[in-house]
Amino acid sequence: MRPVRGNRILAVLAAGGLTLAAAACGSAPEESTGSSSASAAAAYKACMVTDTGGIDDKSFNASAWAGMQAAQSAASNVDPKYVASTSEADYEPNLQSFVTQKCDFILAVGGLMSDSTKKIAAASTTSQFGIVDSGSTGSNVYPMQFATQQAAFLAGYLAAGYSKSGVVGTYGGLKIAPVTIFMDGFADGVAYYNEKKGKSVKVLGWDKAKQNGTFAESFTDQNKGKTITQTFVSQGADIILPVAGGTGLGTAQVAKDSSGKVSVIWVDSDGCKSASQYCDVFLSTVVKNVEEAVKEAVVAGAQGTALAPSPGYIGTLENDGVGLAAYNQFDSKVDATLKSEIEQLKKDIIAGTVKVESASAPA
Repeated sequence: MRPVRGNRILAVLAAGGLTLAAAACGSAPEESTGSSSASAAAAYKACMVTDTGGIDDKSFNASAWAGMQAAQSAASNVDPKYVASTSEADYEPNLQSFVTQKCDFILAVGGLMSDSTKKIAAASTTSQFGIVDSGSTGSNVYPMQFATQQAAFLAGYLAAGYSKSGVVGTYGGLKIAPVTIFMDGFADGVAYYNEKKGKSVKVLGWDKAKQNGTFAESFTDQNKGKTITQTFVSQGADIILPVAGGTGLGTAQVAKDSSGKVSVIWVDSDGCKSASQYCDVFLSTVVKNVEEAVKEAVVAGAQGTALAPSPGYIGTLENDGVGLAAYNQFDSKVDATLKSEIEQLKKDIIAGTVKVESASAPA
């Protein structure tokens, strides 16, 4: 399967919303800045606040920052910077700091920042905000959401078809919608495989009907990821989908120490690129193309295009906003028939002949 390609979202951006204006560049405490080659007068300040996972989470924070940097390459007047949040208490002051600096575009990364973004945006109506993984409302907030249940469905089918033990597992960082949407799709993909093949592959860690399962309560605790994974492996699981940011690196380490007995399906950005040291254990990745969505939003703003607050952007299999990454080092190990079935399943989901649903899906 080929990696996810770039999105086409400018049509959505042009629908309406707050027109963005350029402003002079400033500095934020504890921030990292990109190149300042553009003149101060022409600079378009794109400012990003990470959630507690940090800039190098090998997941959606890192992807969002890559999108900011890509925007700088695409539009020379873009001046990107970020500030990292070490706790949830940092969200509001970090956002407010960028309002004070008159940033042209203020990006909040992650659904955990939804309430803080709503509050600061409502009090700062002349500032343009964006948020990843939230339907945060407001005339000056541009939401970027992803129908990751669709791609996770493919991953569940892949896991069920590739598993040798007939047991697979998934767990989350926190029990929030941007996490459970992956788990819903994964469980349903396994169930679909069982239905079509007359099999009984078991899923550990998530009961979709009860919306209950296993959570690390952290996006950074690798030891917790190891403990959960070891428990799953002791119960027979040989493929794990961690939806837990950096915590999932603990799962990758357990897989690496298993001498090929355990494999991992990563999330958000292709694991063989974001955490290449574990490429040999990544069967595939449920990709959420945050990088391209952020890039296009920032470039549009830098070019003076309005950002529509509703519906914002929703990434799907059809627009390449979500997808299943390449099999990389597993390419020769995945059966050709299974690959073909997954390709067809993707087409069926896009066509609507196979319905993939989640209570956490973006509206």
